[in-house]
Amino acid sequence: MLDYIIVGSGLAGIAFAETLLQNNKSFVVFDNHSQNSSKIAGGLYNPVILKRFSQVWNANEQLNLAEVFYKKIETKLNTQVDFKIPIYRKFFSVEEQNNWFAASDKPNLAPFLSTEIVHKKYTAIDSPFGYGQVLHTGYVDTEALLNLYHTYLKSLASFVEEAFVHSDLNFFEDYLVYQNLKAKHIVFAEGFGMHANPFFKHLPLDGTKGELFIIKAPDLDLDVIVNTSVFILPLDNNLFKVGATYNWEDKTDLPTAEGKQELIDRIKEILTCDFEIIDHFAGVRPTVKDRRPLLGSHHLHQNIHILNGLGTRGVMLAPAMALDLYDYIENSKPLDKTTDIKRYGLAK
Repeated sequence: MLDYIIVGSGLAGIAFAETLLQNNKSFVVFDNHSQNSSKIAGGLYNPVILKRFSQVWNANEQLNLAEVFYKKIETKLNTQVDFKIPIYRKFFSVEEQNNWFAASDKPNLAPFLSTEIVHKKYTAIDSPFGYGQVLHTGYVDTEALLNLYHTYLKSLASFVEEAFVHSDLNFFEDYLVYQNLKAKHIVFAEGFGMHANPFFKHLPLDGTKGELFIIKAPDLDLDVIVNTSVFILPLDNNLFKVGATYNWEDKTDLPTAEGKQELIDRIKEILTCDFEIIDHFAGVRPTVKDRRPLLGSHHLHQNIHILNGLGTRGVMLAPAMALDLYDYIENSKPLDKTTDIKRYGLAK
């Protein structure tokens, strides 16, 4: 009998799988790759919400856990997926500079905001008011991470590339049976696919569509991530990842003409050089209105669990939330009340 079945292998699913491996638990992961938000994500981690100059919830804990988590994976997979790189917030006025300094005086933000304005000139970016540097930032190459980790799970015979059929799950007091598998627990980490899950579809997972570009800009000389109305992330060979849009109505993962034009307009507000669109991606982020993840167990079946709602900060959140759910299941450690699905009541 397996310890766990995991449904979904985005950031949430592989974070839980890795947590199980580190605790010598047996499992199998099901995924038919119907959800792609983790793979096409920007992958940035940043402890500060730059629109409001406020700290990300539990930023210190999340960053510390994430650094250890990705380092272990890099060692295991013999590759680099975590890239430490500064994020520069471009200032558009003296008022924005002053707001930055006011925020950097706050005890919770002081470790993350440099108090020196950066006046470095980057080719093709006009920045008369300079930049503010966010500390302890970078990005995870989520596409490489997921592809390599899926291959690794296949080598362990722990990855099944097929859709999970919820109606084939039979549950008993101490175990579950799914087709020819028997397990103690099942964790659903389906992202926006949760809406097809009969056990958790009552939860308010909104879903926010995001569109991104890969552009080529040979005249752009950039060695940091610039964040304004969009982020511009330098890759290799004069390529840059640019994103992202936010659409709360469209729940498809298809790129749109409207999203394309919005990104083009925003890029032109920042860059003075020509650029070529190499690729255009779209995905639906699993977002929740209260901006907190969805963790917990089904109220009738205590061996059916959920790990979802990581939203736009999956890279930072996934390791910490996977550990929280594991400790809740295995060690009876209470979940944070702000992430526990009990905050939304029982399924109808």
